[in-house]
Amino acid sequence: MKYNKREMELIRTLAKCEDIGDAGAYYTKLSEYRTEILEKSNLINLSKLLEAFSHLDRILILRILMEKDRCVCELEAILGKGQSTISYHLKILEKINLIKGWKKGKFTHYSVVQKTIENFRHLFNNWISDESIKMNTNLF
Repeated sequence: MKYNKREMELIRTLAKCEDIGDAGAYYTKLSEYRTEILEKSNLINLSKLLEAFSHLDRILILRILMEKDRCVCELEAILGKGQSTISYHLKILEKINLIKGWKKGKFTHYSVVQKTIENFRHLFNNWISDESIKMNTNLF
């Protein structure tokens, strides 16, 4: 197998770090393991959802919308933030389908998409309670 410069440096480091015979083969196993983890565990989907929760204003917006559908002006009043800041966070939440907006006259109202919230709970709970992680402390 042909390796690029970065991979060769990493293989040399692995050979020094781990007690292994063939560092190249070990590197290949580690690469395959990365692919397996990403395919089996929905980590990409989970990371997109967690990214949306990475700002306090977005968490607050979700909390507020879980209680009641609101228009942007209500969110401005509750959060004490400007319309552009609120709209920025709403756009991020709407992009990954955590909330949905609809026009009501001149105003846009928002609500939580319960199916996405339930999907997040499922993904997160599966990730933190993954028995295979607890059982497989030494994969190779």
